[in-house]
Amino acid sequence: MSSQLNAPGIAKDDQERIVQSGIDFNLENRCGSYLQVDQNIVESECRQEGIEVLSFKKAMEKHAWLKDYLWKAVAKDKDEITKYVAEQPDPKGYVIIAHKGSKNILPIQACLYLGRETIQHVHNIIIAEEGAELHMISGCASSGHIGEGAKHYGVSEFYIKKDAKISFTMIHTWNENVEVFPRSASIVEENGVFLSNYVCMQPVKKVQMYPTATLKGENSVARFSTIAIASPTSYIDVGSRAILEGKGASAELLTRAITKGGTIISRGQIIGKTAGTRGHLECKGLILKDGMIYAIPEIDGRVVGTELSHEAAVGKLAQDEIEYLMARGLSEDEATATIIRGFLDVKIAGLPEALQKQIDATIDVAEKAGF
Repeated sequence: MSSQLNAPGIAKDDQERIVQSGIDFNLENRCGSYLQVDQNIVESECRQEGIEVLSFKKAMEKHAWLKDYLWKAVAKDKDEITKYVAEQPDPKGYVIIAHKGSKNILPIQACLYLGRETIQHVHNIIIAEEGAELHMISGCASSGHIGEGAKHYGVSEFYIKKDAKISFTMIHTWNENVEVFPRSASIVEENGVFLSNYVCMQPVKKVQMYPTATLKGENSVARFSTIAIASPTSYIDVGSRAILEGKGASAELLTRAITKGGTIISRGQIIGKTAGTRGHLECKGLILKDGMIYAIPEIDGRVVGTELSHEAAVGKLAQDEIEYLMARGLSEDEATATIIRGFLDVKIAGLPEALQKQIDATIDVAEKAGF
């Protein structure tokens, strides 16, 4: 594996945008790396024993059995986005396999960079085999100079086998002209754990996604954490969904949303299909400038013995809290930033320290820019 991530043709200011998305060009704290610029695969490597990072094409050539996983978590005819990706004669994207019992302490990073007005399409498959543990940072970014017409279509399928774990942190740093349509789903087996974290704090034209975790195995777990800030030109329609099928399965869906004049639609759904399952859904929103936060929490219990709950709240910054901090020497801007940072300070149980630090660093950048 190379000692530094090569980024040909990417301007210095755009490299900084990639860094803000959690990508480490020096690879000091990463065990593997995937970089795709538009539709060109620049790097796909991993130095961790037992874990493979491959381009979609190379993975299909190397492992014939991967065909059994194609379009099993996400249906190819789900909508026009999945149909578009399925119809591509030359599929792009990555396949990451943590083989049985393997574990990475340093995360793998995957960077999807959009540098021109085109449709970037990817089909990703991530597998943690029995007893494996896989940690990932997915940094999605675009050039700050990209114009109208740029789109990202991304299909991601996650498979968490018995006693396995995947923690996946996705950080978006697009610009105000880019439209983004991720389509992802995960299947979690017995005692499996899936931690999914999504952070979008920079301007974007549109994001629309609704990742789903199907908890098939006994005592399987899924936790979704979403942090989103909508600028005046942003339309962000995000959420998460958990289907509790295995006995003892549990899910937690947590969202923190802030509008600075844009629109955020926060969806969440938990379906309890088996007795002995538990789920909680929570959405909290702050309106800093006139915009819209529309929370749609759904709990769907279908059997005796499932326990589901939800709470949602949207409001403004409390003036008394600002005044309290100002009385202790902070300026109004400093007091406001302190309160917002506390609002966004979500600690995810079971998340590796390296990934939590990356989320905290992203919040730091937004704070310095004045949220």
